[in-house]
Amino acid sequence: MLNEKVWIVIPAYNEEKNIEQVIKKLLEVSSNIVVVDDCSQDKTFEILKSLPVHSLEHIINRGQGAALQTGTDFALSQGAEIIIHFDADGQMQVKDIYKMVEPILNNQVDICLGSRFIDNKSKVPWTKKWFILKPALIFHCFFTGLKLSDAHCGFRALSKTAAQKIKITQDGMAHATEILDQIRINNLKHKEVSVEILYKEYGQRFRGGFKILRDLFMAKIFKK
Repeated sequence: MLNEKVWIVIPAYNEEKNIEQVIKKLLEVSSNIVVVDDCSQDKTFEILKSLPVHSLEHIINRGQGAALQTGTDFALSQGAEIIIHFDADGQMQVKDIYKMVEPILNNQVDICLGSRFIDNKSKVPWTKKWFILKPALIFHCFFTGLKLSDAHCGFRALSKTAAQKIKITQDGMAHATEILDQIRINNLKHKEVSVEILYKEYGQRFRGGFKILRDLFMAKIFKK
């Protein structure tokens, strides 16, 4: 079992087919699980209410970034020392959580970022890898100043310090880039950790990438 101060935060939207199986696997390693249902249109929230987890609900669909911030704030209020961001679609592997939290428990870093490309265990569709994810690395390096092997993996572990300093204001998928930028701004020690993602669906496509760019540039404009 994980340390009792480790909490797992899961954003969920229309995941009735996957959420129960994901939760049952996570309950084998922790009872500190909070799931934020982002106004699902299916039976996701009904299923959550039958499971021994903390279930929160957005009454309007705000986006994954907003759900992560809601879940992170709740975990901190419960005394979390380490917070795991974990997806509801069943593609992330529970076994990888242990190596994500170890560097934080050993006070080596403030935040661990999952990477699909350190040892290439994840069978990422080649079009997604070379036409979406790899070009995104160049953009993220320019935007955040961080040189990473994988800039858009949602699997991450945050220390209490990192979770308190990082505030997600990008409600949608642009939150991943925003988190990296805040790592730089707050001078947080970070490390990439190899994780395995088992793809069931293609996931983010070109149109989604352009929406992220739009959201980030709009945020920059309004900050000024």
